[in-house]
Amino acid sequence: MVSRKLSIVLSIIVVAIVILASTAILFGFSGAIGSERTVTVTITETAYKTPTVTTVIMPTPTTRYTPSPEVRGVSISGAGASFPYPQIAQWIKLFQNASGVEITYQSVGSGAGQKMFLSDRVVDFGCSDPPLSKSQWEQYRGHAIQIPWIMGAVVVVYNVPEIPNGYSLRLTGEVIAKIYRGEIEYWDDPAIKELNREIADKLPHQPIIAVHRSDASGTTEVFTVFLYKSAPNTWSSELVGKQVNWPVDNTGRGVGGKGNEGVTAIVLQNRYSIGYVEWSYATEFKLPIAMVMNAAGRFVLPTAESISSAARGVALPSSPMDDFSHTLYEVVYSVNEDAYPIASFTYVFLWKKYDDSRKALALSEFLRWIVYEGYGSMVPGYAAPPPEVVDLLLQAASIIAG
Repeated sequence: MVSRKLSIVLSIIVVAIVILASTAILFGFSGAIGSERTVTVTITETAYKTPTVTTVIMPTPTTRYTPSPEVRGVSISGAGASFPYPQIAQWIKLFQNASGVEITYQSVGSGAGQKMFLSDRVVDFGCSDPPLSKSQWEQYRGHAIQIPWIMGAVVVVYNVPEIPNGYSLRLTGEVIAKIYRGEIEYWDDPAIKELNREIADKLPHQPIIAVHRSDASGTTEVFTVFLYKSAPNTWSSELVGKQVNWPVDNTGRGVGGKGNEGVTAIVLQNRYSIGYVEWSYATEFKLPIAMVMNAAGRFVLPTAESISSAARGVALPSSPMDDFSHTLYEVVYSVNEDAYPIASFTYVFLWKKYDDSRKALALSEFLRWIVYEGYGSMVPGYAAPPPEVVDLLLQAASIIAG
């Protein structure tokens, strides 16, 4: 009996040592094991269960990942999507404090950002909600790196005073598509009332102001991909892209705003308007968010879990230099039962080789810092990408550093 108990104790000790060693490797730490620390570990048990959070006590390494002192004082610049701007701004602030690297980022939209990075080459990295198209990837194959480093959501927001506080309007892709085609004109349209029977008598007979982006926008591409996938008989493929000719504009009820910031401001300032923005903008300005029907027929609000669910089962390439063009259509309007239907990756673009070796090292360090520190500081409205993206970021960091 004593021998059996001793065997069990030894087995537990061995397992504990393996777990601790594996954890040190996973988080990129080196050095001897020192004092204890509390670590929160998130574990997803099954495909449709909410992740469970477990807090455990683990030894703290005496050394941990820190940026190289060689990068202090280096300046790097980026431009692109407004969709991930709040998260990027948070990372820039924290990384600058940790490393001394100065980073500037212009929130100009995915289209402008791609141009500034790929063709104008006036910034060191670019950001875009959609990945490089197949033709772009072929053009820059072997030279450009792309990584789906953040997940976010496009949400449908509205300004209708008659809708009670705390009630989330229910909308389908079909109804949203008809609003942006100009076919549904008033808030008390039967199609909207049918989806919202609890407040049907409160919906006003007021014209709907449909707000959209005026610039070349990855947010627009994600939104229009959703409209096309969820309502293909109403929203054609010709109306999918970063910049489209909005049919509602022909009715005089369409309004364009520049950036997620512009659309947010217009919806805030105009009663009876509807718009689409990245989730964090709606959260920051306390705009009501619609529940949108997903491919499984469920009305879903954006959460970190429902956004992450949209990427479940998507086969990501094994190298950051591969073609990611298929991922947009697989994530948007995901078939997963608990997925938010307008979730999306957002991408960072970098060059394989930079002429300035210190700048290359600074960019490499930024990617490593995101892996080891950045994903622990996610802004509300965003979610960390799947675990395999960590490997893509570390691969990219190694490639850029040479």
